[in-house]
Amino acid sequence: MSRKREHEAEKENNERWLLTYADLITLLMIFFVVLYSMSKVDAERFAAVAESLNKALGGGTPAKIELATSPVGPSLFTTGTPSSQTTVPGNGMDPNNTAYTKPDTSENPNDSSANGDIEKMSLDAIKAKLDKFAADNGIQATLVTSIEERGLVVSIQETLLFESGSAVITARARDILEKISTVLGVAPNQIKVEGHTDNLPISTPQFPSNWELSVIRSTNVVQILQRDGISPDRLSATGYGEYRPITSNETDAGRGKNRRIDLIILRTKYDLTEASNQTPISVPIVPVSPLLTVIP
Repeated sequence: MSRKREHEAEKENNERWLLTYADLITLLMIFFVVLYSMSKVDAERFAAVAESLNKALGGGTPAKIELATSPVGPSLFTTGTPSSQTTVPGNGMDPNNTAYTKPDTSENPNDSSANGDIEKMSLDAIKAKLDKFAADNGIQATLVTSIEERGLVVSIQETLLFESGSAVITARARDILEKISTVLGVAPNQIKVEGHTDNLPISTPQFPSNWELSVIRSTNVVQILQRDGISPDRLSATGYGEYRPITSNETDAGRGKNRRIDLIILRTKYDLTEASNQTPISVPIVPVSPLLTVIP
């Protein structure tokens, strides 16, 4: 009888490790459940908490905090490359005039403002060459350049290119446009050629109105620029007639300034609207039913 009890006691002691194993498995399961619950973030609740903290601590408009595309992962925020910073003593904005951290203001080659400065330098260089060419040939009064928001504008008055009421480019004008093409050919920018007239009406078999005269003049200039080596996919021709004057048409001098051809070397930001060789975008057609087709 005593041997049987000793055998049962020994058997019970050998199976106690199952309790420890079960406890360990349970703890591991709880641990991973907690980790999983921590990895899930309620975006709206998190944004509300962040906004409240910003208002309480910053006292101003709350900064925008963007969550990552995926709600799980090692990082919940979109982060960028930190810029170098400099600690400047005694220039802080707080009442104690303590030190503050000054962000790095050095030029970033990938910054759009830096690219804009480079482009401005390029347009300024073209402008300087054209101004020198005009001064050397004594035509600075009829060939005027200016930098505008859309780019470099080269304004050529009618008397330098055409006879009055004609769209035929003179021999001297061909030589001038050839020199201009040499300067403009080095830049990749799009070039718009705009024709303008004064408000005096014209009615001939060839030009029923100033619209036709301005368009044909700009088209003829485009043909010369293309012949002189500028790629045609960089060129466009427009006619505005009498409706884009730069000065009053009340005097002969004013009308003379309004009769002009403008060459606009556009900034590269206008490539989206003036781009050439655009790749056509194919839109898939998704059949919904035999009687209905939707284009997304």
